Amino acid sequence: MRPFEVVSPFESAGDQGEAIAALSAGIKAGDRFQTLQGVTGSGKTFTMAKVIEAVQMPTLIISHNKTLAAQLFREFKGFFPYNAVEYFVSYYDYYQPEAYVASRDLYIEKDASVNEEIERLRLSATRSLMEREDVIIVATVSCIYGLATPEIYRQMTASFARGEILDVDALMRRFVELQYERNDAVLERGNFRRRGDILEIFPAYMEEAYRVHMDWDRVACIRRFNPVSGAVIEELDRAMLYPAKQFVVPREMINNALVHIQAELDEQYALLQSTGRLLEAERLKTRVQYDIEMLTEVGSCPGIENYSAPLAGRPRGSVPDTLIDYFPKAPDGSPLHITFIDESHVTLPQIGAMFAGDRSRKINLVEYGFRLPCAMDNRPLRSDEFMARIDKTVYVSATPGQTEKEQSTRVVEQLIRPTGLLDPEIEVHPTESQMEDIFAEVSKRINVGERCLILTLTKKMAEDLTDYLSSLGLKVRYIHSEVETIERVEILTQLRQGAFDILVGINLLREGIDLPEVSLIAILDADKIGFLRSLTSLIQIIGRAARNAAGKVIMYADRESDAMRQAIAETNRRRSVQMAYNQQHNITPTTVKKAIANILIRHSEEQKEAVIQSVEVLKRSLDISIPAERKKLLAVLNAEMIEHAKRLEFEQAAAIRDEIKKLEG
Repeated sequence: MRPFEVVSPFESAGDQGEAIAALSAGIKAGDRFQTLQGVTGSGKTFTMAKVIEAVQMPTLIISHNKTLAAQLFREFKGFFPYNAVEYFVSYYDYYQPEAYVASRDLYIEKDASVNEEIERLRLSATRSLMEREDVIIVATVSCIYGLATPEIYRQMTASFARGEILDVDALMRRFVELQYERNDAVLERGNFRRRGDILEIFPAYMEEAYRVHMDWDRVACIRRFNPVSGAVIEELDRAMLYPAKQFVVPREMINNALVHIQAELDEQYALLQSTGRLLEAERLKTRVQYDIEMLTEVGSCPGIENYSAPLAGRPRGSVPDTLIDYFPKAPDGSPLHITFIDESHVTLPQIGAMFAGDRSRKINLVEYGFRLPCAMDNRPLRSDEFMARIDKTVYVSATPGQTEKEQSTRVVEQLIRPTGLLDPEIEVHPTESQMEDIFAEVSKRINVGERCLILTLTKKMAEDLTDYLSSLGLKVRYIHSEVETIERVEILTQLRQGAFDILVGINLLREGIDLPEVSLIAILDADKIGFLRSLTSLIQIIGRAARNAAGKVIMYADRESDAMRQAIAETNRRRSVQMAYNQQHNITPTTVKKAIANILIRHSEEQKEAVIQSVEVLKRSLDISIPAERKKLLAVLNAEMIEHAKRLEFEQAAAIRDEIKKLEG
């Protein structure tokens, strides 16, 4: 195992060193639960990284939403450049689960939009856990949902070595079993092709492909190459190919599963008929028999995840395997990794809520003949099942809940910011004429090149407020749960870059978002009673302005709620601790300076080069000396340019624009 090694120009400062030493000692002593209670900007992420370096154990970091997970992923990639840092979140940009509303006799079919880049990162995570021990996985609660059994996943591989004698046809059949598709025209991720004695395969989890040169039935050489440019990156002695999908099973297990699925169908069909539900019985029989035919013929079917238990050979009611089961274990089955639960006051309740929500939806599907009972076993872990699968856990939060404190053998406080930054000043303004007041306050900040956040209680209000401020000539955007994952990341990056000055949102702007350019936060309806204006939420919101020396929070309210009073008092306590530290060490607070990077590590220069290469391929496929073909090419390029611009990929759009100008000239 390559040792975990933190690469950073900074050393621990303030009370970071004490926190690192205490948490590391607790993990080494076998303490199962500890809590790191750190204020915003105190360097909790750096502390976590140094703890990993100290204990040298594979690590799972769980966050409660994709945006925060992406930010943590970027930071840990920077801290551990020589180790495997992976990103594991739900790969759906849009997901409408299958459901049946009995009161309206309404069946809702599953509908989803899969993000291919996130799917690649998920596959890369499971592959790293198969091959390496120096692995850090940054995940959301999607890590508690079922995956293929690790033992089966490990078996479902294809390997080839230089000098090895191979049956190429058998190898290609193996690729198909691993859910790869043959495409001799275009080599895309998840595809393979054969051209004479050359076999090329583009692994679903990589950004490069493999090229295998055959000398009759012997492997002459193996090369890893860039699938766009064709440039060889390195020569390999051996290569291992993992499945193109997270859930795969060998053919013999599918055949065994079909027997169990048929038996369960017969049993459930008889039950529905005996209780007089003839329509439901026939519906179930038709749907499941179609799925059985698909599994028999092609090895897959729509909604195959609903048969995950019989396909994996698990008995009814058993606990599904999840990402956590891919981490290494001791001979007695106990975990050999550490777990950080980031923003635990939100993440833990979210983990606990997943099972009940999934079950309530599937009960209707089973009762009304849309699914077999085995669909109930394709589910997330219950809270107790999750807890049984983790060990040596550190809860991380500025506002840990009672559960974390009660479970923890020690609560380590980290209140001092190495930068000397103070918690922001807090003012309470009346709601009367609040729009005029907001306009005046944000204008002051915009004039000195600083950014602002405005928090509302509803999506509609966020959108309406954005329209209103925009009509006043301000550069403003909104963000909420209906904005796609990748777009949320891009919006936050653009805010930092100064593409706009004001971001309006709801609760997505609370925990963990790192925006040092933000100096003002306006909280509308601060006195309302509820989750979004609780003590925990207010403290988290206030913390977003603690990375800027001019940080200020304005609460718009006509009275001071208990949560407001407590939040203001706690903020003032933390300010006094930091002020004393600054005075003792002669520190003048300065705004955090942090490089602005694309969170999902897609480098623009590489993307630009890839675009240019793809344009060259298109040009070679057409004779541009013929006006009709040149016109056809221009139409294709214009469509691609507009698509890149819609996705805010302006460098790629500009590269295509330049090519269009050349062709038009």
